[in-house]
Amino acid sequence: MEKYKKIIQALMPFENFDAFAFGIVDFKEMKFSAFEADYFGEELQFRDHSSLYFDLASLTKPLTNSLSFFLAPEKFDEKMKLCLNHRGGLPAWGLLAKDNWKEQILGYPISESETLYSDFSALRVMLELNKRGINQKNMCQQVWDQETLFWTDLSDKNNSPQYGFREGQPNLKTVHDPNAWVIHDYCSHAGLFSTIHGLCQTLLNYQNKTQFIEKVKADLVSHPHRFSFGWDRVQNPQQTLAGSGCGPLTFGHLGFTGTSIWIDPERMRGHVILSNATKYFWYDKAGLNDLRKALGELVWKSII
Repeated sequence: MEKYKKIIQALMPFENFDAFAFGIVDFKEMKFSAFEADYFGEELQFRDHSSLYFDLASLTKPLTNSLSFFLAPEKFDEKMKLCLNHRGGLPAWGLLAKDNWKEQILGYPISESETLYSDFSALRVMLELNKRGINQKNMCQQVWDQETLFWTDLSDKNNSPQYGFREGQPNLKTVHDPNAWVIHDYCSHAGLFSTIHGLCQTLLNYQNKTQFIEKVKADLVSHPHRFSFGWDRVQNPQQTLAGSGCGPLTFGHLGFTGTSIWIDPERMRGHVILSNATKYFWYDKAGLNDLRKALGELVWKSII
């Protein structure tokens, strides 16, 4: 992993964040390699063990809704599948109120539409599962590693980098997403935290339990739509944030806090990035994206 650390050493001093983690997952051998880096001291420090719980942001969606589909596909009707793939016609986003957010999300009609990436669609999937007697959190926890937790379950011993500010104070160990904060309970659009080792192991558990990679791969070749069972396909393999050189069927997901998962199903290899890119502000991710591309390109070049 030293060649990946060198890229981070070269680029991270110019970034807006001070914590970063990187992992490579081999789904053929069912193993991973990972490390984390931070500037919590005077110099950039690398650790090969997990110590930081990162806000996964929208990586929560494939680790909840998509995972739920593969664990219990019989619970998903056609309208739920549309919401899973952001084609159900729900608004993309809006500020929710704690006392009526469920009624608001359930009140939207579902009808087939063009793709519109939507947090509301993600929440609708969870609420529809609840109506069918499914406790999504309990079901998904059977697959999550013990170091993958919903933010309300973090304890004093779980250390997290800073994610912006809330009410004038550094936001530590609380979710960055405003709606997940207002809901203040389990939800499926954002809110999971994990260490880099916990997330890599969760992906291995996910594959071992469901063989989702082969299923997403087969689905991607069957239609032109952007999403497959809630996973996001690469649009342009040469320009993607997954890194130039990935296969044409590569899929994954991005998270607003500076996180990502990308999996090439033909190579059965993937990589994971975690960061606290929203420590100071959210709108400048140019440096992070350069780092994402550089690391991803090296991953794909290194696969024999």
